Formats: sequence, C-alpha cells, structure tokens
Amino acid sequence: MDFVKEFAIFLQESTAIKFGNFKLSSGKESAYYVDLRIISSFPHQFRKTIKHIQNVISEKIGLDSFDCIASVPTSGLVIASALAIETVKPLIYIRQKPKDYGTGSLIEGKAKPGTKALLIDDVGTTGQSLVNAIKALKDAKMIVTDAFVIVNRLEGASELLASEGVRLHEVMDMMQISSTLHDEKLLDEQTFERIKKQSK
Repeated sequence: MDFVKEFAIFLQESTAIKFGNFKLSSGKESAYYVDLRIISSFPHQFRKTIKHIQNVISEKIGLDSFDCIASVPTSGLVIASALAIETVKPLIYIRQKPKDYGTGSLIEGKAKPGTKALLIDDVGTTGQSLVNAIKALKDAKMIVTDAFVIVNRLEGASELLASEGVRLHEVMDMMQISSTLHDEKLLDEQTFERIKKQSK
C-alpha cells in the first residue's frame, strides 16, 4: 500500500479527518476538518509519517539545502521537532505575536542572519500563518525559499507563498486524500463533490 492511501485511511480511522460542516480558523466554511495534532498519539504512524516527510524533502530539495528547520506553534511544531531530530538540524519556531515578557522576541531559538530556514507546518489552507512566519524570518535576515506541509487543502496557500518567493511543497493534497477515501467506499459521493468544489 502506498503512503498516501495508508495515510488517508489512517486519517479516517483515527478521526483525524471529519466530514460535515465546519468553520475554519480563517472563518471559511468547510466540508471537512483535518486535525493532524492527533498523529503524535499514534507513535508508529507518527514515526512513519516523519520518515516519509524526510524522504519527500530529500527528493524535492535535498537535506543539504537548508541550515535549520522553522515552524509555527502548535501543531506544526510537533512535526518540525521530530523532523529536526531525524535530520539533525537546529529547530526554531515563530510565535504568532511577540511574548510580552523577557526579551519579547518573536522567534525562539538561534535565528542566525544569513542562514537558510526550511519552514514546516501540518496543513496548508490559505497560507496566511505561513506567510506571517516567512515575514518574521526575513525580518531576522534569514533566508527562506521552501515550505513543506503534510496536507495541502488547495485553498490558496501555494499562490500566497509564491507571492513571497517561497515554494510550497506537500506530502499529499486534499484531492488525493478524498479520492482515495471515495475509491475505498469510505467517503460518499455528495461529500466528495463538495470537497472538489472547495479545492482550487
């Protein structure tokens, strides 16, 4: 079984993906909700997923093309942390807003000017939180040209990141997941059609 098929079925069985009517953090209405925070509760699947992301990164841009891994709390940070351990790369993360105590910094970890950061998140939707992170990294004089997500919802993230000069890569997209579940008789025709309309 290929990874996309296995992962899609895992998402369904673990209830990491739910179908119905949901409001997203962006305010948009959606026919489904993906919560990848649940993966770390399944250590074998989590480890397999991290290994697969590492392989995808290696194939697409090479593990020597970046100096550190960057992420945004909270869900993407769990994935980025595990990936940093596997690739033996430094980890930094970008807060959504500066902390109001201590140094008040937006970036946690050693953000060295001139170093190349690879941005990691769990799900790409509109791409706004990733773009905020990209801007913070650029303000810190870091270089960012690529970002990876496990699931691309195909709702504008790729285009928004491209406007910042950053390529968005995904392990899989929502059409691959929904097509697989539909083929496996785990997703009804009506919901499948709603997802198709929602994806760009």
